[in-house]
Amino acid sequence: MKHTWQITLTLLAMFLATQFIGLAVIHAYVGKQLPYGMQPPENIPPSNATLSIIIAFVIAIALIFLLSRIKAKLFLRLWFFVVVILAIGITLNSLLFYFKIPYTAAIAALVALPLAFFKIFKRNLLVHNLTELLIYPGIASVFVPILDVFWIIILLLLISVYDIYAVWHSKFMQKMAKFQINELGFFAGFFVPYLSKKDREKIKYLKQKYKNKKTAENILKRQKIKVSLAILGGGDVIFPIIATGIFMKAFGLLPALFVTFGATIALLILFMAARKGKFYPAMPFLTAGIFVGMFLGWLISLI
Repeated sequence: MKHTWQITLTLLAMFLATQFIGLAVIHAYVGKQLPYGMQPPENIPPSNATLSIIIAFVIAIALIFLLSRIKAKLFLRLWFFVVVILAIGITLNSLLFYFKIPYTAAIAALVALPLAFFKIFKRNLLVHNLTELLIYPGIASVFVPILDVFWIIILLLLISVYDIYAVWHSKFMQKMAKFQINELGFFAGFFVPYLSKKDREKIKYLKQKYKNKKTAENILKRQKIKVSLAILGGGDVIFPIIATGIFMKAFGLLPALFVTFGATIALLILFMAARKGKFYPAMPFLTAGIFVGMFLGWLISLI
């Protein structure tokens, strides 16, 4: 297993929590308009919607690659800043529906603004991961109304092929993740740094040995202590939400939950099979789990 059980279960819990939030957000927008002009066009054929998503995805990847090569860090931060505000705003707006208060979109945006600021421009691990729980449900709610089961299956297969190429062949995913973490100061996905048991014990020993806090900090800076990173990319979180939301739209909540649990079990299998020092494309595993969940959910819908 690549990470410790504690870190693995933490990532898995955040993934599953985001899936449930996504279902709640998608359900809340049934029969309602998305705020901030994000409502997708009505009556657009799913085939055209899928093609538009693929084109937009390619353009976005190309832009990120180009901007990272020319070190346009401020532009990238501002771009992500706007996206984060919109996504969190959409999620919070749906949750505010239940309070039946006016100006929910404006209130949601006001709450999203400082969260996005601390996420993008300040390094805060807690804010980063908490906002990740809210970002992907908001983005998924834009795509669910314009796709159907057949086209999400096609999209998942295409994304899986791309993920394999980007991780194992071009190494683009690793380069993009390193650029985000090292140059931009944030990461589009769940991000959990941790220390090995040996390094934790070393730090504890040095702090006990050197009672002076400043002395202990100076000694620690000279020690070779490696911080391991457990990450789960945003795409690996959002596509299962979209698939589950579409399946819920077609067959109902109970069959859709099979898709959620299928993806979660597939992710757990990946975490258990992964080895330290190696990178793995998560989407092929998630897609397999989603397909199994879809099949079981479809069987349940027939009962």
